[in-house]
Amino acid sequence: MTPHFAAATESAIPIDVIEAGSFDHFLKHAPAQTAAWAKANGFAGKLGQVLTVPGPDGIARVLVGWGTEPQRQRDRLFMATAAAQLPEGVYTIASGLNGPALEQAALGWLLGGYVFDRYKEKPAPKAQLVAPVGVNAARLEAIAAGDYLTRDLINIPASDMGPDGLEAAFVKLALAFGAKTAVIRGDDLLAQNLPMIHAVGRASDQAPRLLDMIWGNESDPKITLVGKGVCFDTGGLNIKPASSMGLMKKDMGGSATVLGLAQMIMTLGLKVRLRVLVPAVENSISAGAYRPQDILTSRKGLTVEINNTDAEGRLVLADALTLADEEEPDLLICKATLTGAARVALGPDLMPFYTDNDGLAGDISAAGTAVADPLWRMPFWDPYEPMIEPDVADLDNAPKGGFGGSITAALFLRRFVEHKDRFVHLDIYGWTPSPKPGRSLGGACQSARAMLEVIEGRAAK
Repeated sequence: MTPHFAAATESAIPIDVIEAGSFDHFLKHAPAQTAAWAKANGFAGKLGQVLTVPGPDGIARVLVGWGTEPQRQRDRLFMATAAAQLPEGVYTIASGLNGPALEQAALGWLLGGYVFDRYKEKPAPKAQLVAPVGVNAARLEAIAAGDYLTRDLINIPASDMGPDGLEAAFVKLALAFGAKTAVIRGDDLLAQNLPMIHAVGRASDQAPRLLDMIWGNESDPKITLVGKGVCFDTGGLNIKPASSMGLMKKDMGGSATVLGLAQMIMTLGLKVRLRVLVPAVENSISAGAYRPQDILTSRKGLTVEINNTDAEGRLVLADALTLADEEEPDLLICKATLTGAARVALGPDLMPFYTDNDGLAGDISAAGTAVADPLWRMPFWDPYEPMIEPDVADLDNAPKGGFGGSITAALFLRRFVEHKDRFVHLDIYGWTPSPKPGRSLGGACQSARAMLEVIEGRAAK
């Protein structure tokens, strides 16, 4: 499914977006029939409220409530709700919005059109929107397409999206944009000094691998994306209970999100040299599985004591981040469904991010607000460093005590990056547990729009 706007047509049904505080003003200037119909049906401009106004040949126009500013902060993509309520037809936003609000409404409409129908045919939304005048339609379509890609990859179960399937999707995307790819697979990971990726994935019947993509001109700013690609996480020998294993097809959500972001960047032709690294593994159980109390030596040379095989994501990311950092990118972005602690702290809809660079943190926070892709800065809290330092190795992959789990995981990852002022880690969830405007139940593309905004700003400079 490809998100797109409808072609402009004179028969498009106009939509008036009405702020709650401006409803009385609207009534004074609206045609008498429209005003009477709105009053009779209790329309008051509440956020997401939709009213079709009849005309001689069907729907004459549509009224959509824009609510109040506090309401809009709670329902960021309200136009997706409106689109879902409208019958088949072509619509155009005629009044009530401009600037960023108009762009956000149009994007909400596109994002609300996502349907996952790989395994079961489902009716697609039939209401289409003409691209509003003044918005960059091609850019919004590119963003929505990247979002769709991420959701598709997460929603596909591990039976079809194991390391083999993730590699196929990775290579397909690279080929579509003429990017170069390299894959290091199986025991070649040991030969090329990526031992922790190998250790985590070696128990699966699908070999562990590192996927590497490069696109763009070498002279442009170097942007590197690293995404956790644990295609299914049983917990390993520290096996998860059933209640915790049910959503583990989404444990490759970090890789899915960086691929969605990469597609946005390449579609828009940003002036960057893009590199994407995905350690693709399945954390399985077999005679070859790595064990609690094993000590692994990483690519960086740091030793890691394994105190829980269910803390595997940070291990595969450590080797990938070390490799990424070796070429000194201008910006190194890590995305991973890394800890349940992040969800306990901030819930499923607000993504924590970590960076030592205050300027970069400010840019990320501002971008998240601007594009309704919320992010919240969390600290690399140095006093917690001893929590990840065991007696018998350099690092502990699962500190005891259970406190500050998202922070200690972030601190662990930072140990593998030398150029720390260029590094940002996002502990994403990758899932929408209940439907919301523009975000259906299932896989979620979180933080990609915000980071695209940041990357665009840096590319422009």
